[in-house]
Amino acid sequence: MTPPPLRHRIITASLLTVAALYFLVPVYWLVVSATKNSADLFGTFGFWFADPHPVDRLTEVLAYDHGIYVRWLANSLLYAGTGAVCATLLSAAAGYALAKFPFPGRDAVFTVVLAGVLVPGTALALPLYFLFSAMGLADTYGAVLIPSAVSPFGVYLCRIYAAAAVPDSLLEAARIDGAGEARIFGGLALRLMTPALVTVFLFQFVHIWNNYFLPLVMLSDSGLYPVQLGLTSWTGYADRQPVLYQYTVGGAFLSVVPLMVLMTVLQRYWRTGLTDGSLKA
Repeated sequence: MTPPPLRHRIITASLLTVAALYFLVPVYWLVVSATKNSADLFGTFGFWFADPHPVDRLTEVLAYDHGIYVRWLANSLLYAGTGAVCATLLSAAAGYALAKFPFPGRDAVFTVVLAGVLVPGTALALPLYFLFSAMGLADTYGAVLIPSAVSPFGVYLCRIYAAAAVPDSLLEAARIDGAGEARIFGGLALRLMTPALVTVFLFQFVHIWNNYFLPLVMLSDSGLYPVQLGLTSWTGYADRQPVLYQYTVGGAFLSVVPLMVLMTVLQRYWRTGLTDGSLKA
C-alpha cells in the first residue's frame, strides 16, 4: 500500500494538533487554576502555577458549607449513574424489539423515536415541569431521574446496531435449541450489542452529568442540586464572597474527574467484530 504524500501527512498532523490543543488547553488551565487561592487566581499568569497547594485547595472546596459540594457530587452520580443505566437497558430492549420483531406500526414507532432525537431537551423542560408538578414530583429526585431514563438517541442507535450486529440466523438457532426470548435477549443479544450499549451509557451519562436546564427548572432545594447547578449557584454569590471563585474552579476540576475515569475504564469495551466466527460460512 502506497503511503500518502508527505504534505498530506503534515496537514493531517497539524489539524490533529490544533484540535488536541483546542480540547486540552482549557483542561490544563483548570488543573493549574485549581491549585491557586483567590488572590493568585486573578493576580498571576493563568497558565502557570503560583504557590500550588492542590490538596489544601480541594479540601477547602469539599469542606465548604458543611460539605455541600460532596452532596452535589453524590447527587450527580445518582442522577447520571441511575439514569444512564436505565436509559441503556430501555434503549437496548426497545432497539432490539424494533430491529428483530416485525409488528404493525413498527416503522411509525421508529419515526416517532427519530422525531424525539430532533427535539431539544430545553423545549421539553417546562412541559415536564408542569406535568411533574401536577403529579407532586417537582423538587424531588424523581423529577430529574425519570426524564433521564429515556433516550431517543439510544433507542435509535440500538435499533441500528441490533439490525447489523445480531444475525437472524443466530437467533433462529437459539430458538431451535429451546431458548426463550428473554434468555436470547439477556444472554445473547445484549452481549453482541455491547459496543452500542457502552456508547449509549457514555453519551447518556455525560448528557445527564452536564445537564443544567432540567435541574434548574425542576429543583428549588439546594440539597437536591447536581454539581453543575451547584457550581452555578456559587458563581452567583461570588461577588459578595470572592472565595467562591476559587471554590467554583476547584469544584469544576473535581467534576471532570469522574468523566475521565469513566471514559478510561469503558473505552476498552468499544470494539466491534464480536460476532466473528459465531456463524459458519
